[in-house]
Amino acid sequence: MKEVDAAIKAVAEGLRSLAQGVEKIAEKLEESAPKKKPAVQRKAGAKPARKTKAKATAKSKKATAKKAPAKKATAADTVLAVINRSKKGVSVATLSEKTGFGNKKIANIVFKLKKMGKIKSVSKGVYTKI
Repeated sequence: MKEVDAAIKAVAEGLRSLAQGVEKIAEKLEESAPKKKPAVQRKAGAKPARKTKAKATAKSKKATAKKAPAKKATAADTVLAVINRSKKGVSVATLSEKTGFGNKKIANIVFKLKKMGKIKSVSKGVYTKI
């Protein structure tokens, strides 16, 4: 029983020293952290100021004037573009050469495009648009 009490006391002492170390680290972090501007204090019960209608419409016009960023072409889009440019069909070797993709990646993309109904197989390993 005395051994258990001694072990508990040792653990408690270790936890105390650990807590003190954490407090010291926290103090150093607070000292080195950049100071934030104090928040604007409002009177009790006061509501934040609302935008006027003119400001709100001006902002909404600016938001609509901005263009959305263009979508990047996916690997499937790249393969589909190469297939669409050919009249007689494109082989896997040609797709690999023009796109720079490996055979496994091309096989997966062709499978997806066939499943979506965008391309068809003319013969083994040769694909054309529908």
